[in-house]
Amino acid sequence: MASKNLISNGAAAPHSQAWIAHTWLAFLLSVFAMSAGVLYLPGETWVKGYFGMGLLSTVSATIYLSKTIRDVEESKRLINRVDEAKLERLLAEYDPFQK
Repeated sequence: MASKNLISNGAAAPHSQAWIAHTWLAFLLSVFAMSAGVLYLPGETWVKGYFGMGLLSTVSATIYLSKTIRDVEESKRLINRVDEAKLERLLAEYDPFQK
């Protein structure tokens, strides 16, 4: 059963502008809310700085992880296409009636 968000050639379907806007808005809102929470946290400045660095580290690690997962999936798709092309060429050259 094929996934609904894949086009027939195996490429991912393009995202709608509404979805792209939603993901950016959710990302920016969450970073803003966490930053405001860290800034207004009662305590010393060094504790707020530590939490701020933790927030930046978490956001950057999330971006790196999502990029890595995407790259791995794209490479699998490319390898599958190469294998399919080899198989199609092999089948095109095969003649069962040739002796």
